[in-house]
Amino acid sequence: MGRKTKEPSKPSSAWQGTYGDMITLMLCFFVMLYNPSEVDVTQLATITQSLQMNETETTSGGMSLSAGRLSDLGNNINSLPSVEKGKSLGNAKKKAVSLFAPDVKSNKITVTSDERGLVITLASDSFFDEGSADLNIDATRDTLLRLSGFFKDPELKNRRFRIEGHTDNTPVSSDSKFPSNWELSAARAMSVLHYLADFGVNEKQFSIAGYADTRPMFSNNTPEGRAYNRRVDIIILDEGHF
Repeated sequence: MGRKTKEPSKPSSAWQGTYGDMITLMLCFFVMLYNPSEVDVTQLATITQSLQMNETETTSGGMSLSAGRLSDLGNNINSLPSVEKGKSLGNAKKKAVSLFAPDVKSNKITVTSDERGLVITLASDSFFDEGSADLNIDATRDTLLRLSGFFKDPELKNRRFRIEGHTDNTPVSSDSKFPSNWELSAARAMSVLHYLADFGVNEKQFSIAGYADTRPMFSNNTPEGRAYNRRVDIIILDEGHF
C-alpha cells in the first residue's frame, strides 16, 4: 500500500485577535482626538453613518465619506483645534513655570491647571495687607513685572484671561471701607488688572470676578487653610470657559 500523503495543517487564525485589538486601539485613539464641539452637525452625521455596518451584508463594510474628506482628516489630524489648544496651553505652562520659578520658590505664586485652564495663583498675603486691596508694590514689583511681560507674550495674543479674587471666611473688620468680603475680593482682582494694564497688557483680553469665601481651596478651620484660600487667581481660559 502506498504511503498516505500528509495534509498540510490549516493556517493559524490567532493573528486575527491581535489585528482586531490593534484596530480597536486605533479607533479609541482617533475618538480621543475628535472634538465634537467643534465639528458641524453635517460632518458629524456623515462620520457616524460611515462607521455603520450594512445591516444585510455584514462583510460589506460601512459607507464611505465623500472623496478627499477622510484623507484630509488623517493628513491634518495634528492641526485640529483641540490639539492646538492643548499645545498652546502646554507651552504657556512651561513658560510660566520657568518664568515664575523665583516666585514659586518664595511661595508668592503657584502654577497649576484645572478645568478652567492654566491658573497662576497669587498668595494674597504676599501682595496685599490684611483687609486691603492696595498692592504691596515695593515687595512684589518684580513679580508683577514678570506677570505683565508673560501676558504680553505673542503666543497669548488670542487668548482670554480672568482674574478672580478670593478670601477666607473671616468677616471684614468693622472699620473696613469694604462692606463685605465680596467687595474686597473683587477690588483685589481689579487692582491686579489695573497694575498689569499700566504695564501694557491688553485690558480687552481680561475679565474680573470676586468670589469672597465661596470657593475655598482648603478648609477654613485652620490658619494654614485660610491663608491658602486668600488668593487671586489669574487664569488663561480654556475656550470652553470664555
